[in-house]
Amino acid sequence: MGNIRLPGNPGIDVVLRRSARARRLSLRLSQLDGRVTLTLPRGVPEAEGLAFLRQKESWLRGHLQEREPETPVGPGVLLPVEGVPHEVVAAQGRAVRQEAGALHVPGDEDRAAARLKGWLRARARDRLAEASDRYAARLGRPYAALTLRDTRSRWGSCTADGRLMFSWRLILAPPEVLDYVAAHEVAHLAEMNHSRAFWSVVERIHGDWRAPRRWLRDEGGALHRFRF
Repeated sequence: MGNIRLPGNPGIDVVLRRSARARRLSLRLSQLDGRVTLTLPRGVPEAEGLAFLRQKESWLRGHLQEREPETPVGPGVLLPVEGVPHEVVAAQGRAVRQEAGALHVPGDEDRAAARLKGWLRARARDRLAEASDRYAARLGRPYAALTLRDTRSRWGSCTADGRLMFSWRLILAPPEVLDYVAAHEVAHLAEMNHSRAFWSVVERIHGDWRAPRRWLRDEGGALHRFRF
């Protein structure tokens, strides 16, 4: 439908969405990127939706204030790698070095952030390829390709022709969380939905998926606050 801006200090951008399947008005705040979406059922006037939004303004502003601010990555920042906090340390040389609790990153501020991002992406690709290969073997179905992106709306996806996509920021999460997302997307090779049959496939190839899924819901949004 389009976007509106809720006035105030600060103003809040809201995506207006109309859904034929929605039964009631709903307001959603994404924990990944802070996007606010107001969904209107078919036939509900836009004016009624805007009145609903104003009723929920205090709730919305309260939750937006609780979101952690963006953190530019540089020396002194604590950055999780596979769930373990590491201090970013300025260093000499050409390659990133990981030591106990520290990431030694050469280059000036801009180059260091780009170099560290490249190092993290390479590590994410290795871990996700290994996990995807393992779960595809358990499933008995190969995938066609694996790509990495910096997606803010989803942690992974699987296309109908078997192409897997993952957020490279999963390398910041605990290993069991990355593992679960790999299993989740591989399971879509057999079930392109989120039916009971799909979750049975996830459980069969991965085991209990509830704890890592809950971690992503509760903690995953914080992984997007790091700005490279």
